[in-house]
Parts: sequence; C-alpha cells; structure tokens
Amino acid sequence: METESTARSSRPRPWLLLLLGVALLGFLFTRMWSGGAPAAPTRSQTQTRAGTDEDGPIDPAELDVRLEALDASRPGQGAMERNPFRFQPKAPPPNASGPAQPYVPPPPPPEQKPNAPQTPPIPLKLMGFVTLPGGQTVAALSDCKGATFHGAEGGIVDGQYRIVKIGIESIQIEYVNGKGRQTLRVDGCEPR
Repeated sequence: METESTARSSRPRPWLLLLLGVALLGFLFTRMWSGGAPAAPTRSQTQTRAGTDEDGPIDPAELDVRLEALDASRPGQGAMERNPFRFQPKAPPPNASGPAQPYVPPPPPPEQKPNAPQTPPIPLKLMGFVTLPGGQTVAALSDCKGATFHGAEGGIVDGQYRIVKIGIESIQIEYVNGKGRQTLRVDGCEPR
C-alpha cells in the first residue's frame, strides 16, 4: 500500500498543469504587447521639446504667416538656361558665318534579294544522354509524338538528320545535306 501512495504523489495534478499553462500564456501575452510599443511621452517631455516650461498663451507675433509675400511679384521666366534633366555640356551656338545647309536625306538601302528559302527547324527535342561502357556518348531524341531516336556523334537520326557534335548539355544537329544546323539543349517534351 505504501507504493500506491508514492505513485499517486509523483503524478502531476491536472489543475496544477492548467494553472501553470495559464500563467505562462499571461506572461508571454504581456511581454509581446507591452514591450514592442513605445511609451507615450509625458507632458514634461513634450514641453521640453517645444522649449517652453510655462503654460501661457502663444504670442500671435510668433505665428507670422506673411500673407503679403503671396501678392509679391515673382521673377519672370527670362532666359532660363538650367535644365535639370540634361546631363551634358551646353550645345555651342549655331554657326553664324554662312547660310544653313539644307537637309539631305541618306540614300535608301540597296535592294535586297529575297532570301533563299529557309530550311524548316528540326522538330526533335533532346531528352538526354547515355554513356556506354566503351566511353561513347549517345544522345536520346524524341519527336514528342511518341517516336524516340538515338545516335552518336556523326550518326544519322530518323534518316534525315545528322548529329554533328555532342556537348555537355547540348548537341549540334543538321540535315543530312549539311544545311539547317541547330543546337538542341536538353529540353524534353511537354506532358500530354
């Protein structure tokens, strides 16, 4: 029976834990809201800021607004030379020694021949690389419609494209006839 009484006394009481939790919340609440806001200035602090220690009326002479200055004449525009938006030296005056020369438009650009028909872009996307056990790197390509291709440097892909060079993150590929060289980066296809 002695063990039962010691077991009961070592167990925390729920009302004691609740009281401790409420006290902790109260302490945190007062710390958060009273510590961050500055205290309101006292009357003596505001008077010392204003420079007067007496509670007398304000002299109207101290409140001179000078309304007559609004009616005074303002300086004219005159020859104003200042431009705060121009950060360059003043332009020299025009040459007064001779008459101004008329403006001659530049000649039109020469007629350009219509460009040769452009080769269409290569419709393949680079999916990634595979390094074979012999050290050869193979590029994996896709047309994003379901067909996948692979090829090593110098190899022909899909019967119409040649892989010119395989780099670290991209390949150079061209048509078999040597035209339309493009660089393809590892991009992948859009999800379907």
